[in-house]
Amino acid sequence: MRFNDVQDVLRKQPFEPFRLHLSSGQSYVVRHPEFAGLTRTSVFVGSPSGDDDIPDRMIQCDLLHVVAIEPVDGLPAQD
Repeated sequence: MRFNDVQDVLRKQPFEPFRLHLSSGQSYVVRHPEFAGLTRTSVFVGSPSGDDDIPDRMIQCDLLHVVAIEPVDGLPAQD
């Protein structure tokens, strides 16, 4: 996936939660633009482990392994 493709979905107004699909078959949901960090070669996705949806760890995903981005229907953006 290209840097600009991920940057576009993170900057979209209003923000729409989306799912990143990786070549390994794993996927990660980005519920809020502040729960993701983008570098030239990676996207870091905040991942919650509890019920409150607040991330407590970051998962690094190499942009070369991001194969698709899809909206998460029915999941409201968090303020």
